[in-house]
Amino acid sequence: MKKYQIIIWLAALVVGVGVGLLRIDAVDAVMSVIATIYTRLFRLLAVPTIVLAVITTLASLGGGREMGKMFRATVTYTLLTTGAAAIAGLAFYLIVAPGNLPPSLINAENPSPAAVEEVSYADHLVSVIPDNIVKPFLDGNVLALLLLCFAVGIAISKMPDTQPKRSLINGLTGLQDLLYMLIRWLIAVLPIGIVAFSAQLVAEVGSGVMLDSLGKYVLVIVAGNCSQFFIILPLFLLLKGINPIKMLKGMTPAVMMALFTKSSAATLPVTMDNAEKRVGVKPKIARFVLPICTTVNMNGCAAFIFVTSLFVMQNNGMPITWATMLTWFFISVLSAVGNAGVPMGCYFLTLSLMSGIGANVGIMGIILPIYTIIDMIETAENVWSDSCVCAITDKVMDSSKSLPKS
Repeated sequence: MKKYQIIIWLAALVVGVGVGLLRIDAVDAVMSVIATIYTRLFRLLAVPTIVLAVITTLASLGGGREMGKMFRATVTYTLLTTGAAAIAGLAFYLIVAPGNLPPSLINAENPSPAAVEEVSYADHLVSVIPDNIVKPFLDGNVLALLLLCFAVGIAISKMPDTQPKRSLINGLTGLQDLLYMLIRWLIAVLPIGIVAFSAQLVAEVGSGVMLDSLGKYVLVIVAGNCSQFFIILPLFLLLKGINPIKMLKGMTPAVMMALFTKSSAATLPVTMDNAEKRVGVKPKIARFVLPICTTVNMNGCAAFIFVTSLFVMQNNGMPITWATMLTWFFISVLSAVGNAGVPMGCYFLTLSLMSGIGANVGIMGIILPIYTIIDMIETAENVWSDSCVCAITDKVMDSSKSLPKS
């Protein structure tokens, strides 16, 4: 079954496109319901996947040198790849040089899709500290969950090696095995979901988008993401002696899943399964690195925030100097690192940033009709980057073990 999995998924994609092109309202409604069900099921499994993966890994690693080295490698390559994505976006922005939108379009009533509550970075930091052990699970607050998991996992590792500790670890491992069984079942029937996702996408695109006015802007976003996906990230892999073609082949199911769900968090169960079984990353590394990367490694988001912020400021008549670009480079990278891996997370984050500087956020409403496509590409890139950072970390850990001790 695994040998033909990609063929089956591609066939489901073709069928879904055909169903979407039929333009039958009743069928489109059914496809929308099925797609929503699949997304909800993957989100249901995503939170316990993060919690159990991080706790069991830290419980076995402890807070020693191995865990520290793994964490440093993860953060280092997350920042490097995220920064590279933002620079790629800037490069294409300067080359393509998208012009301003027509003044009549900017000044028209074009409200943002939702009111934006301005939240300071201090408020954001405080919100990460949970005051209720259940609330982060209910809210899906991944950063708060990671903080809890780090504390619990390290605490378990520091407990005396007694029967209660072994029973606790065995119980958590058993729950993790049960979770992976549920994930395998969901993946087995995923072709039905792909039919629904692709049909839903075709129906949305067919409803009409404003490509004429935003053509160059879209070109910058897509070109930046594609260069990161096909050139920059493979170069990172090659520098570590990893074959990018084999790597991409192994991670294709996860990348495709990200493309359709538009959520790296929802895709996490598939990403972990592919990394361990198709790429060969050690489970303790995949289960430690990927939940963290899903939260902080947002290559596509960094590029979107950087390019879109420059585009919005340019259309508001704000000067775009090198100092401005340098400032927003750091803002984009740091904001992307703190963004949640959920659909449209980058869009609303950019909306909030632009609102914070007093820009006309109605321009974001003009971008909204084409954001579905952008979000799909960004999420696929994010998951591919997560996988690359995971494989690189695995390689780094292997290299450190092979070095002679001084």
